[in-house]
Amino acid sequence: MYDGEYVLVYPDGSQVQNIPGTDRPFFLEHYKEAIGKAYQRIVLYICPLQDLSHGDDSSSESDDEVFARLPMKILPQQCPPTMSRPSDGQANGAGAGPKNTSSCDFYNTYTKIYAPVVIDSSCSDVEEVENFLEEDRDTDVGLTAADILSNLSFNINTKSCSRLNINRANVWDGALRGFKRSSFDPTCSLLVKFTDDIGQTEEAVDTGGPTREFLILLMDAIKTSRFFEGKDDGKYLSFDSKAAEGDEYFHVGRMVAVSIVHGGPGPRCFSPSFYQYLVGKVKTIEAPIEDIPDTEVRNVLLENKNFTTLEELVELADKHSSMLQTAGCYRCLRTLEDKEKVVDGYIQWYFTYRNHVSFQRFKDGLATLNFFNALEQHPSIFLPYMCYSAEDLTAESVVSLFRPQMSPTGSSNRHEEERVLGYWLDYLIAVKEEGSGMSLEDILMFATGLKEIPAAKLIPQPQLTFQKHSRFPEANVCANTIKLPILPSYEIFEQAMNYGIKNTPGFGLH
Repeated sequence: MYDGEYVLVYPDGSQVQNIPGTDRPFFLEHYKEAIGKAYQRIVLYICPLQDLSHGDDSSSESDDEVFARLPMKILPQQCPPTMSRPSDGQANGAGAGPKNTSSCDFYNTYTKIYAPVVIDSSCSDVEEVENFLEEDRDTDVGLTAADILSNLSFNINTKSCSRLNINRANVWDGALRGFKRSSFDPTCSLLVKFTDDIGQTEEAVDTGGPTREFLILLMDAIKTSRFFEGKDDGKYLSFDSKAAEGDEYFHVGRMVAVSIVHGGPGPRCFSPSFYQYLVGKVKTIEAPIEDIPDTEVRNVLLENKNFTTLEELVELADKHSSMLQTAGCYRCLRTLEDKEKVVDGYIQWYFTYRNHVSFQRFKDGLATLNFFNALEQHPSIFLPYMCYSAEDLTAESVVSLFRPQMSPTGSSNRHEEERVLGYWLDYLIAVKEEGSGMSLEDILMFATGLKEIPAAKLIPQPQLTFQKHSRFPEANVCANTIKLPILPSYEIFEQAMNYGIKNTPGFGLH
């Protein structure tokens, strides 16, 4: 930042002295209460003192309010050559940090993440919702999920940990016990210990790899749990009285938030209409009849929708009056068009109203680590991590993920490494195209403990190194490092890679 004095100003350019519209001195907590927004939605600007103007020069009043002379030097689109990056404390509304960065990219991202967002909850038409998501994408240009999560993860205390004892044969059971424990703190790092079938703790120490494997297994367990129902590529929240009684919907939401913010995967199974309702884009869930998993109910609604005479419609409504009365959509049918109201009413009750309490507790859990605020403000960015996506890993994405560590230019080792690096690039293409039983997900799991690239930035940066002492590849999942063997030909290299990865124990590979 430039040398000199700086002051805080409100978005309208007035200096931060009192709470707007009052004589109360400014305190962040009081300001938050006055405007009714969470800390993550508050935007203030920093301005050089010399750029302030004391009211209108033509005015004779002695107590004019202080305003900034626009354009201010420090605004999202007008940054100075250097800009100090907020520290951990600043991200939470506290002091400033000493570190500097050579551009204003971080500041741009910072103001975009915490800018207020207005949501039109009256939007109910599916086409309008898609357009609204498209508008979100336009406003989020240049912003990534990793940018947002890097700010949310400022609250994670890496010097303390929450311990979880997990059996791979029943991941959900151990996870639920751990998350319900009074000592569990989502703002601490996770320390995962896997146990074998006889309950003995494994020798491995968790420095990142076991945690990532646990989060993958946990998301897989949630996808197939009783908390969600529907097709694999479009699930909705289901109702389970036992789970509601045990407040398990809250813990499911909490697990999803912890997984994504701590660098793990998202569920990637939600129906788009469920996700739109989750982030407040629509008032009710609009779903096709085919998405109702109950076969009997689905057949009744399909039969109701296909009737062509009013007499048939009335007869069916009387036959299934108990079912319709439970949903509050049993009515006197006067015209054939009333059948649409009956179907729509039942679908809204089935997917939205009967799950209201469980849905609210699920959202409360998602608010862990302020993740739900980010979800509401940037739904299009997080959509690929919450909803099903048919996109698989590509060879290009894996190549860009790993940074090669090469010997000095001109050395004999460098020549061999460059040759093997070519083998590696061709190997990734072959795995994607040939269908040899190996997948890019297997390779990513082998090197990082993850089978998909997470929303958060992978830390540490994945590395690609080379070795001569072993004929097969080696990996350090805690360091996100894969060691490639230096071999004389591509054919030998391909065979060694396939054999080494397929026969690796643990980390989800069988």
